[in-house]
Amino acid sequence: MTSNQLIQAPSVFDTLTDQWRTLRAAEPVLYDERQATWRVVDHQGVAAVLADPATYSSDLSPITPTQEDFEAFRQGNFVGMDPPEHRKLRTLVSQAFTPRTVHGLEPRIEEVCARLLDAVADRDRFDLVDALAYPLPIIVIAELLGIPADDHKLFQEWASTLFGGDQLGETLDMADLERALEAIAPTVREMNGYVLDHIRHRRAHPGDDLTSRLLAAEVDGVRLRDQEIVGFVALLLVAGHITTTALLGNAVVTFAQHPGTLSALRTDPGRVPDAVEEVLRWLPPFPELGRRTTRPVVLGGHEIPADALVMAHLGAANRDPARFTAPDTFDVTRSPNPHLTFGHGIHFCFGAPLARLEARIALRMMLERFRHLAIPSPGEIAYQNPAVIVGVRHLPVEVRRP
Repeated sequence: MTSNQLIQAPSVFDTLTDQWRTLRAAEPVLYDERQATWRVVDHQGVAAVLADPATYSSDLSPITPTQEDFEAFRQGNFVGMDPPEHRKLRTLVSQAFTPRTVHGLEPRIEEVCARLLDAVADRDRFDLVDALAYPLPIIVIAELLGIPADDHKLFQEWASTLFGGDQLGETLDMADLERALEAIAPTVREMNGYVLDHIRHRRAHPGDDLTSRLLAAEVDGVRLRDQEIVGFVALLLVAGHITTTALLGNAVVTFAQHPGTLSALRTDPGRVPDAVEEVLRWLPPFPELGRRTTRPVVLGGHEIPADALVMAHLGAANRDPARFTAPDTFDVTRSPNPHLTFGHGIHFCFGAPLARLEARIALRMMLERFRHLAIPSPGEIAYQNPAVIVGVRHLPVEVRRP
C-alpha cells in the first residue's frame, strides 16, 4: 500500500480533527454538562485565558481528585503553579536550562539520531517509534539530567503507564480521573523514589549536568529543596520526552496522509522547521489545557462561577479561521504560524526549544537517508488514548535508501 492510499483510511486523527472542526464552528465558549467543564475554542479566547493566571489558575488541586504520591510530585511541578511560586521555580530552572544549553545539544542529538538510524540500516521495515521517536528524546533528556540513559526502558514503562490512558475512556470525568490516579500511583511512587535517589547522589557528587545546576541555582539566596527538584526532574524526564515522541510520529503520519509533502521537503530541506510548526498546529500532542477560575468571570458572553474548570482547547484554536488562512489545509509552507500548541503566557512550554530542535534534526536526517518513507499498512498503527495525548504508540514504516 502506498502513502497515496493511506489518506483513504479513517484514523483516530481523522476523528479528532473532525471533532475539533465541529467545536471551532460552534460558540467561542461552550459548557459541557456531562463533564461540568467550560470549553474555550477560539484562538483569541484561548490566548486570553492562558495569559491571565490571576483569573484562570493552573492550580487545579481544589477541584480535582488528590492522591498522596501525586502531591509529592506536584511540589516541583511548576506547570500546576501560579505566581509568585511559579516565578521563583521557573527563574531557578531558567538558570540551568538556558537557550545556550539547548543549542549546545545539537551535535549530540545528531550523533544519537545517526546511531539509532544506523541500527536499522539493514531493514526496509521497522517501527519508527521503537527505533527513533521514543529513544532519541529520552536518551537526550537523560544525559542532560545526568541520569543513566541505559535505564530508558524503565522510563518508557513509566511514560506508557502515565500517558497510555488504558484506565480511561476517550472522554474524561472526575470518576475516571480518580480511578486513573489510583491505578498509576505505584508508578508515580517508583518514579519519585528513583529521581530522589538521583538528586541525593548528585548533591553528594555534583557533575556537569542539569540536575547538578538545579541544586546549585539560587534566587534571592533561595535554593530548591530536593523534593521540589524531584517534581521538575520527573516532569522533564517523562513529559519532556513524550512531546517529541508524539511530534515525530504525528509528522510521519501526517506527511503520509498528504502526498507530495516528503518529496517537497527533500527538494527544499529549509522548509523542515516550517513543517514542524505545521505538524504542531495540526496535531497538538496535548490539545487541551485545564484552568480553574479564581473568581466569577464573564467569558464569551457566559457568566462562569469561581472554581469552575475551564478547558482551553488548543486543537480547535489552532484551526480558527479568524487567525489562520485556510485552517483546514495542511501547509508546510505556512508562515507565520501562531499556533498555541506550546501554550501562551507564563506557562509557555519550557521544553519547546528542545522538542523543536530534536524534531528538525530527526526529520532532516530521515529525509537524507530515505528516498522513500511510507506507512505500508495504516491498520497496524497503534494510537495513544487521545484523551491523554495525541500520538502513536507504534508506527510501522517502510523505507528505501538512495
